[in-house]
Parts: sequence; C-alpha cells; structure tokens
Amino acid sequence: MNSRIFIVAEKLKEEYKDFNHKNKVNPLDELIFIICSIKRSESRYLLAFQDLKRAFPSHQSLSEASLSRIKRVLAPYGLQNEKALAIKELLRSIIKAFGKPTLSPLRKMGDRECEAFLLSLRGVGRKVARCVMMYSLGRAVFPVDSNCWRLCHRLGWIHWRHKVDVISSKDMDLLQAMMPEQLRASLHLNMVFHGRNVCTVRNPKCCICIIEKHCPRIFGHNVGTRQYKSG
Repeated sequence: MNSRIFIVAEKLKEEYKDFNHKNKVNPLDELIFIICSIKRSESRYLLAFQDLKRAFPSHQSLSEASLSRIKRVLAPYGLQNEKALAIKELLRSIIKAFGKPTLSPLRKMGDRECEAFLLSLRGVGRKVARCVMMYSLGRAVFPVDSNCWRLCHRLGWIHWRHKVDVISSKDMDLLQAMMPEQLRASLHLNMVFHGRNVCTVRNPKCCICIIEKHCPRIFGHNVGTRQYKSG
C-alpha cells in the first residue's frame, strides 16, 4: 500500500505542483477564511474574506466590531448570520484563552495540544483544525475533506465498510496514520484540486485522469458515479 501512495502522490504533484488553494499563513486568518468558505464557491468566499479584511484590517478591530456590522459586510455572500456569529464566538474564546485575538501561542504547542485547543473552539471539527495546522503551522497532518475521502475510496485505500458520505473522527485518524508524514500536505493539496475538477462526485472524468491506471477496475455505474472495489 505504501508504495502505491507514493506513486499516486508523485503523479498528482507532477500534475498540480502542490496546488495553492489561497489559504493563509496566519492561523487566525486561516480559521476565519475557512468560516467564509463554508457552503460557498471559491469566487464568493474569496471576496467575502477580502471584504472582511478590508472592513477590519486587524483581528483586534474585528473582535471589537458589533455582530450587526460583521453581518453587513458578509451579507452579499450569504449565510451572514451564522458566519458572523461563528466569528464572534471564535474570537471571544480565543481572547479568553490567550488575552488577545491571536493563535500565535499554537506555534509553541505540540501537535496533540494544538489540535486539542482548536477542537475546543465552537464549530471547529477535526478537518478544520488540521487545515489550520497544515496550512498555517506547517504540521505534518492530513486534513480529510470530502475530496480526499472520495479519492481514497475510489483508489481502494479504504474498505467499503466505511460510508462514502460519512467521515468520522476515527476514520480521519486512521487515514492520516496511513499517509507518510512527508506526503500529507502534498496529497491533501492535490487531492482537493483533483477531486473538484476530475474525480468528481458524479460523472468523474476518468478519461483524463492521471492516476486512472492506479485505480481499481470499475464494475458498474450508480447515479453517474463509478463504483470501485476496495483494495
């Protein structure tokens, strides 16, 4: 299995060059960026984050802003009530822990402590916590989004006892443990892009897939999605 992972990782990296998803170096920016991205297309959440930074240039100014003002800034992009509230509660918890709106103290924490703190924040799950850790803190973690999960299923790296549309924390841990540490960031970056553009939920573009020959043989179709054996 390990050799297959290395081969797929190399193929994806050759094709996508560790695709930049415009994530943020500052961990608090990354967390707010992820909140902006929830249930929105890339073009919309990029603008939402940009407008938020323009209106509130510092995390301090954002933490001091009223809920209604944050809602107004996010209103053009939808879900402003939920997202504004999530941002306010997030900042409140961080200030309570660290005395100011910053996640810089995470840089001094070990991986377990860092992840545990992020998971203690309301609305932050394991995938989001590991995105912050990987993108902003350079930790060797493997965030499992729906694209990574789908590709791992189709490649036969996960058995069909796992549900395709349900990703438990235990499953995320098992999949992360499977991935060699030096490949985790690259695989995540490139799997997300490949899943969005080639290995899609419905009607995957297998004819142009650069890793198609490493994928178990198909034996049928189901609502436009190829079904794969697990390896």
